[in-house]
Amino acid sequence: MNFAGVTVWTAASGQAGAAEGRILPTLLSAGTDVSEEMAIGEQLLRAAPQSLLDFLTRVVLCIVTFLVGVKVISLIRKLIGKAMERTGAAGQAGQFVDSCVRVVLYVILVFQIAMHLGINAATIATVLGSATVTVGLAFQGSLKNCIGGIMIMILHPFRVGDYIIETTYESEGTVSEITVFYTKLATLDNRTIILPNGQLADAGITNVTREENRRVELKVGISYEADIRRAKGVLEGLLLKEEGICRDLEYNIFVDELGASAVVLGIRFWTKTENYWPVRWKMLEEIKYAFDDNGIGIPYPQMDVHVKRMEEKEEISCKTSGETL
Repeated sequence: MNFAGVTVWTAASGQAGAAEGRILPTLLSAGTDVSEEMAIGEQLLRAAPQSLLDFLTRVVLCIVTFLVGVKVISLIRKLIGKAMERTGAAGQAGQFVDSCVRVVLYVILVFQIAMHLGINAATIATVLGSATVTVGLAFQGSLKNCIGGIMIMILHPFRVGDYIIETTYESEGTVSEITVFYTKLATLDNRTIILPNGQLADAGITNVTREENRRVELKVGISYEADIRRAKGVLEGLLLKEEGICRDLEYNIFVDELGASAVVLGIRFWTKTENYWPVRWKMLEEIKYAFDDNGIGIPYPQMDVHVKRMEEKEEISCKTSGETL
């Protein structure tokens, strides 16, 4: 029994020793982890004031940047607004340009604040750039019209009330409205033509009524038998009598062409732009009356038709065949 008890006690002692051998390293390891965590905690406590100070410094810097940026943006917008007023584009174009400038400047300000906070501004710029390209491709036509409208409102190739001729599609009429995206024309027969500003910006435009005076050019033919000097004198008398002609500007009466059936006389004179058509129509009528009164013929194309009547004589041969009875 004793031997067995010794044997049993020895085995139990061995098991207890083995368990103690396993628990002791665990306790030592736990103690080491606690020490490391305590050391890390002490480091964090020591670094906390400095980190908090850095964070507060960045926040203050962001606030200062924002306040200064808002003031600078406001100043830039005022300067651009005054420049637009001097160019006469303070309407819709001025408002649109102001909105675009405001958006761009505030985006730059946000980037600057993000950099102060330690945010990677390159990532934000990449995302915004991709979005801008996508939107630009989707609204390419609208953006083209918008830019064309801004250029029209700034450069003023024409204004409301001007009569213009668009050379690409030969559209013409009086400008009734100019917007950022399109321009409206009112035709002489009371139709409305809506032209995209992108098309107008790319096309050639003839502004008929931009200048104060406009030259009228007429051509009238007289017969070769008529006296050229007398005809020119009659025309000069009409020019001197007409009140709608600008007296301070030169007029010309000349032989423009020796045509196939007429001597073509050219008449050039100046009148106010708004009187162009009334004066032109009146002068054409007065020229006809004056030439008739002075026996000056105005030739016109003639065609002489000669009808020759031909009588055909037909000879009819009657042959009588006799029957033999």
